Amino acid sequence: MEAEDAVRQAYEAHYRRLVTQVFGLVGELAEAEDAVHEAFARVLAAPRSFLEAEDAERWLRVAALNIARTRYRRRWLFDRLVRSGRVEVAPPVPGISGDRVALVAALRRLAPPTREVVVLHHVADLPVAEVAVTLGIPVGTVKARLARGRTALARLLSDEESTPLSGEAPPASSGGEPARLSGEEPAPLPREVRHA
Repeated sequence: MEAEDAVRQAYEAHYRRLVTQVFGLVGELAEAEDAVHEAFARVLAAPRSFLEAEDAERWLRVAALNIARTRYRRRWLFDRLVRSGRVEVAPPVPGISGDRVALVAALRRLAPPTREVVVLHHVADLPVAEVAVTLGIPVGTVKARLARGRTALARLLSDEESTPLSGEAPPASSGGEPARLSGEEPAPLPREVRHA
């Protein structure tokens, strides 16, 4: 019963914030909700490490981010199949409108490592040191990615023509990988972060 009570309390305290953070990374509300729900389900299935964690929200955030990364890799592989013509896909359903669409579209055009740092710092309002711990990277790397991300977002949000419309996927390069802004480092598939 202790695990169920802890999960219930964590859900009430952190669910909305976690969904907002993951939404900033993946750009789709349903996908963000699914990743966070799966993180809570994993706690119920194997509660020991969650119950021993110093920071329940951090544990859930790392779990949800790892789930989102796994789904990103699967989606990337599926997109390659679609581009190759081996799989057909239905047209996307329009999402929310307004400034949020423009921001999420701009965030989706950032390399995943840069996007993660920007969302965790600016959307989740985590301090730089906490972002570093959450992602398992040095503080200097967080600061460099933040600087790169801010510069890229400013450029993307000021140039209306470069921002995709609601529901559109970010443009793809001819090499079968997601497109990147010029000057950005290549967008490797995100790596998993281990719980501390």
